[in-house]
Amino acid sequence: MRHIRSSIIAGVVGLSMSVIAPAHAQKKYDPGASDTTIKLGNIMPYSGPASAYSVIGKTQAAYFKKINDDGGINGRKIEFISYDDGYSPPKAVEQARKLIESDEVLLIFSPMGTPSNSAIQKYMNAKKVPQLFPASYSSKWSDPKTYPWTMLLGTSYQTEGSIYAAYLLREKPDAKIAILYQNDDFGKELLSGLKAGLGAKASMIVEEAPYEVADPTIDSQIVKLRHSGADVMFTFGTPKFVAQSIKKIAELGWKPMHFVPNVASSVGTVIVPAGVENAQGVLSGTFIKDASDPQWDNDKGMKAYTSFLAKYMPDANKADSLMIHGYMGAQLMVQVLKQSGDNLTRENIMKQAASIKNFESDVLIPGILANTGEKDFSPLEDMQMMRFKGSRWEPFGVVIKGRSDG
Repeated sequence: MRHIRSSIIAGVVGLSMSVIAPAHAQKKYDPGASDTTIKLGNIMPYSGPASAYSVIGKTQAAYFKKINDDGGINGRKIEFISYDDGYSPPKAVEQARKLIESDEVLLIFSPMGTPSNSAIQKYMNAKKVPQLFPASYSSKWSDPKTYPWTMLLGTSYQTEGSIYAAYLLREKPDAKIAILYQNDDFGKELLSGLKAGLGAKASMIVEEAPYEVADPTIDSQIVKLRHSGADVMFTFGTPKFVAQSIKKIAELGWKPMHFVPNVASSVGTVIVPAGVENAQGVLSGTFIKDASDPQWDNDKGMKAYTSFLAKYMPDANKADSLMIHGYMGAQLMVQVLKQSGDNLTRENIMKQAASIKNFESDVLIPGILANTGEKDFSPLEDMQMMRFKGSRWEPFGVVIKGRSDG
């Protein structure tokens, strides 16, 4: 798939009428907005080594179609234009320029990947175009002083790494740690967060092994890490490589305490390819509900999510948690657009994005709410630990409060 373009004419009735500006207020528009349309840009790896993440963009396209079918936002339809960058930073820059300079979108929403977002961040801020809620949880997107046009979505990798460190220090303070990490900003930030959380105990790390996204396999790195004598393993990678890691560890008969990042914990795209039997006991953290977990069967928010899937993505794999990430981001984007009323300028979009108060998405774990402020570009900062058991992830313990560096 090269791109997605979702453009459904909205009905005459807008959602959440209470947030519409008074009739006498003057309407204000920047490129990408009008009386009838709000044009959003997006960049996704529909091809390449991170193509598993493309379901995020597909889910968002479907969600915006639902919003348009329900009447749009304050009477305006969303036109969602999503291009493929193949997880290539230079291609991401090319697509960002196309979206802003040719398609004239109002903003770029949920561009995928730490390398790609890093590549476009300075350009977006120089152009003063919002780069909202990247499908990447780097703390780099939460630096309003340096990059006032970029805002984070989920708990940052830095914070996630430190949360795993806190858990490990409590449960296994004498651990010997081996780490496989993706040799880019994504993998290095998780690694940095872990080391920061370990503090003086970072000496527990006995071996580290990087890999490149172009590598066909990480088998040699896993063999090397096993021979380090480690009894704890961290795989800081994307779905393809986390699945390979889980599978190879099992093949070697190695049984370390194994941690994987939230963004590579999907049952559908990671656990099933790795082998459900191989993933027993694997640990991760989360801030979203698991659609395959029966504990949410009677949950109002999860019912809304599964109803959406049934109507707009009937052939989708319900067990793929990446869709939930896409859905959550789309819900938050809609909230910002609702709050913006008839003032659809890029400046007001950022003002409203920095004015989110106790937003509760259908799919966030109870007790985790999105909040932002003028100096707080981290809507979500908390996680709960979870362990894979049987055929699903089981959350346990209390919600752990985190704080990103941004």
